[in-house]
Amino acid sequence: MNKTVLVVRALIYYAGMILNTALPLPFMLIICIPLNFKWRYRILTKWTMFNMWWLEKTCKLYYRVEGKENIPEGAGIILCKHQSAWETMQLQFIFPPQTWVLKKSLKWIPLFGWTISLLNPVAIDRSSGKRALSSVIEQGTERLKDGIWMVIFPEGTRAAPGTKKRYKIGGAALSVASGFPVVPVAQNSGEFWPRHGFLKQPGTVTVSIGPAIEPEGRTAEEINRLTEEWIENKMAEITTLKPNENTASA
Repeated sequence: MNKTVLVVRALIYYAGMILNTALPLPFMLIICIPLNFKWRYRILTKWTMFNMWWLEKTCKLYYRVEGKENIPEGAGIILCKHQSAWETMQLQFIFPPQTWVLKKSLKWIPLFGWTISLLNPVAIDRSSGKRALSSVIEQGTERLKDGIWMVIFPEGTRAAPGTKKRYKIGGAALSVASGFPVVPVAQNSGEFWPRHGFLKQPGTVTVSIGPAIEPEGRTAEEINRLTEEWIENKMAEITTLKPNENTASA
């Protein structure tokens, strides 16, 4: 597609997103402070809903979901391939109410970070090692018992399309300790909205949800291996990339 068209579309998208952040979000934050999680989530995800609707209208970026029948009743742990900012928003409208494991520093970003803080995230210092894992297990179990799904990106950070990073054990360890299942998710958002990429390619992101992995009788290492195998095999099926193609610099 003509690059000028993509630039114009992206500019319009970000203009709408900025207005959506600068105007209603501060008032939404003030309203939400005295409310419980259920109402905070219901109100604050309206901000995300507009952003994703606006993305479709301006950049013609859509999505489809495979395997929605694999979402179990009750809470669970979403271990999702992380390629873009797209999935941090869109997962909110595919799965039940959820919160995230994230870097503690993100909570201090004006407006965006304050919004996250009101949604009960598990904020960790990644450099603290075992202490960070203990926080994920302890606080994550509390959220799950309250019926709140946990979203964890097992690679820790965004991986460019066609690549993978080491799958960290935290999500699997949380599953074993809490007794809640892992739900693996593969998705190829980075092929349309690349990391640090301003332009958004039109198309349809595929989100594929795998069968739940129950922790009973399994170690964290086994759950982590099963998760990685399912996600990476599914990524090879849903990618739009040609062999040896990589869109990291797009």
